[in-house]
Formats: sequence, structure tokens, C-alpha cells
Amino acid sequence: MEPETANSTNQASTGTKNEHDTSSHNIDNQTANDNPGETLSNTDEWEVGVAAAKIVNNQVDKEENIVEFLIEPHTGASFPVKLDDGKELAAVGLRKKSFLGIGIYAETEKLKELLRSKMNEVYLAAAKPTAEMYQMVIDSDVGMTVRLVLAFPGITMSMVRKNFDEGLGASIKKLNGGEENNELTNMVMGEASNEIKLPAGSVIEITRLPGYILQTKVKDEVVSKVESELLCRAYFNMYLGDDVFDMDARERFGRIFSREKYV
Repeated sequence: MEPETANSTNQASTGTKNEHDTSSHNIDNQTANDNPGETLSNTDEWEVGVAAAKIVNNQVDKEENIVEFLIEPHTGASFPVKLDDGKELAAVGLRKKSFLGIGIYAETEKLKELLRSKMNEVYLAAAKPTAEMYQMVIDSDVGMTVRLVLAFPGITMSMVRKNFDEGLGASIKKLNGGEENNELTNMVMGEASNEIKLPAGSVIEITRLPGYILQTKVKDEVVSKVESELLCRAYFNMYLGDDVFDMDARERFGRIFSREKYV
């Protein structure tokens, strides 16, 4: 479980002035410029939303560490630039229909190695990320996490479940030769009770674990673990495929394919 925020500091760069509370981190009194969306829409400058917050470890000596965050400007949702398991934040974005802040994390070093080993010549010739590169990430078993932050109060677990079933169901159908698999789709939210309270700032995390296992956490509680290559591919296809929730987020993710970072 991630540590609780004990204090906060002003945002280090541009972002949205907001007060935001998540189940993992509480960040207050963040200040910024007035046009964060304009700044973050530029894929060369998306890092400028970094904010610093003081975190106190759950250790006896209360040793303090500095944790950096990126702010998704439309929702004000904050995302740590690195998760406890080492995955790095590659992009932030928005699921407009449900107004969820999105943070896409990956084991970037392993993705670099994947590109080197599988398509080095194609990669070296590419001026920018290609559909083949994105597809390789979707099909791979490299660890990835999508963190979703609820922007508004009043969202129920049943609403979240319905939203997942619709989007993921369509993605599974697309990758499964036009055949639906409702049983597989419904497994993602698993044992998550409709009675779970989801105040603004609640966090849902979906992670691809080794062996094509898709794990879902709601407010830090594991609600399902499903072993299915199709399910893993279909889930990340919603964020990195050719018909995605947020194309800007997909393009920002593609920056990890930058040649100068891989050669």
C-alpha cells in the first residue's frame, strides 16, 4: 500500500490550480499557470506538469522522501511519476465518457529491450512510433499498469462496471474475430461489490503481470486476477490501439520509442 501524504509543497511547474484528494495521495494547495491543457497537448513538453509532494514513509524513523507527480489538466488528477514496483509514468490522459484521469505506466527498460530484439532495423528507420511498435507493446507480456482516477463524486461501482464492460467488451470482440466473450469481460471487476464507495479521487489500477495475468485493484484492494492473453491484449488495446480513449495520451506514450532513447 502506498504511503499517506503528510505534507505538501507548491507545484514545481505548470498545471491546474486545484485541490485534489486521492485514496493514495492527498495533494493540496497546488499552484500553476492558467493554460495547462495548451502546454500538455504538446507531446514534447508534457513533463512540465510535475509537482513535488513530501511523503513520509511508514518506517519507525519517519524518513522523508520526495515524490514527483504529473497533473492531468482536465481532471486535476495527480499521478506519481514512478510506482512502488518501479513502473514509470509514460503518459497521462482522459477517458472523456466517464471523465476519468488516466495514467499509463510501463517497465520502460524492458520495452526498450523488446524493440531492440524484435525490430531493431525497422525501429532505427522509423522517424516516429509506428502502428507495429504499438502493437508489439499490446501483444507483449511486459509489465504495464493503467491507473484511473475518478474526477467527480457520485460515481458508483455499478457505473464503473458498466463502463468497463462496454469498452472492454468491444475491444475483446475486435481482437477475437468478431466474437463476444461476456464471461471474460465481466471478470475484470470480479468480486468488486456495487456497495463500494467511490468518492472523487478514488483510484482503480489495472496491471498486466507476468504470464498474461490482468490484475484489478479498486482503492488498493485486489478484486480480480485473470490469466488470459486475449484479455490483456484487449485491455491495453483500448489505450494503445488504433481506436483509443485518448489519442494524445497514446502519442505521449509513443515518446518512449524515441530513437535517441533506444540506440
